[in-house]
Amino acid sequence: MSGGAVPAAGVAGSGLWARVFAALYDPLLWLGERSGMGARRRDLLRRAKGRTVELGSGTGLNLEYYPGDLDELTLTEPEAAMRTRLTRRLGHRRDGARIVDASAEQLPFADDTVDTVVSTLVLCTVPDPGAALREIERVLHPGGQLLFIEHVRSESPRLARWQDRLAGPWRRFAEGCHCNRATLELIRARGLELDDVQETAWRRMPPIVRPLVMGVATKTAPGPG
Repeated sequence: MSGGAVPAAGVAGSGLWARVFAALYDPLLWLGERSGMGARRRDLLRRAKGRTVELGSGTGLNLEYYPGDLDELTLTEPEAAMRTRLTRRLGHRRDGARIVDASAEQLPFADDTVDTVVSTLVLCTVPDPGAALREIERVLHPGGQLLFIEHVRSESPRLARWQDRLAGPWRRFAEGCHCNRATLELIRARGLELDDVQETAWRRMPPIVRPLVMGVATKTAPGPG
């Protein structure tokens, strides 16, 4: 999901609940943002550079943390209700960015053309995280970076069992968010080079979405031959 105690922004939803969720998203995340998540976004996104693409931008909680000297900033968001709120926030906070209706599994960018991809609380919700990671790897040029903050499956067996038990109800509430997804392992399996990975906790949020990982994954240059 694109939050943690709330659904993952960045995955297309439908119907009344999708619209209600978009309206509730920022208030539901408010305590978590004030209790450390905002600082984590700032620390991660100051590393963005060049042509930058954000996945599942939701209501635009990352906008204020991007450096002012990016070559280009594209915000992708497939959910119409989220895009409406994202457009409103963008109008007040930043010039030069654009919003694109696109899912993480089908990015409208050519191969090897992006310097930075940003995923904050999105890979937990995409229906096919493997396809999303393949797309990230495809659009990044060699040496390009994925900046990520994701809530993940707990290393505590007890909490992981609760994540498994509550995965179904949480997914329905949070617009497709998988609270028990082992996202770091999925990133590692793509062969991206992980750097500065930190394990932390999403304070003031429900325990099943509290375990967090954040870091950088770099697309390595192909070897000779």
